[in-house]
Formats: sequence, C-alpha cells, structure tokens
Amino acid sequence: MATYLMLFRFTPKGFEHIKESPARIEALKPQFRKANAEIKASYGLMGQYDTALVVEAPNDETIARLSMMIGQAGNVTCETHRAFGEEEFRRIVSAV
Repeated sequence: MATYLMLFRFTPKGFEHIKESPARIEALKPQFRKANAEIKASYGLMGQYDTALVVEAPNDETIARLSMMIGQAGNVTCETHRAFGEEEFRRIVSAV
C-alpha cells in the first residue's frame, strides 16, 4: 500500500458547516475501506491548509478517485501528495 498526504482547504460552504467537519471525516472512513484504502490519521492545521489526512491506498487511481469524491461534496478543495516512508526514500535515493 502506498501512503498519501491529503491536504484540505475549507470552501465557503465548508466554513458555513464547520461544526460538521469531524462527522464528515468519520463518514469517509467506511467509504475509504470500501475502496481498499484506510485513513491512518487526521489533523486540523494552522497555516495554508485547514485539515490533513494521512491515507494508505493501493494505487494512485484509487486515491485520485477518493479525492474527487471528497471534492464533489463542495466542502473542501484537496491537494494530494504521494508520501514515501523512510525505507522507500532510502531505496529511491540509493538508486540515484
């Protein structure tokens, strides 16, 4: 499974319904499991982004689909990054 960092910014609609944000994250968990993915951690952030999820998913297509599904609700915009664990990063660097 690959690891991804999903960074979110609330839209005006998302800010309007900010108190529902924790429930929306909980509602995502079974949807992610159905896609053979898992939310490993969630964070509220200060700064450029409002929230973040650390997710494991089988491939880029799955995480892209989940990202679009989340964005479709209109509460957040999403920026997703592939994250490489320490061992993965060591392998990549050693091949340079």
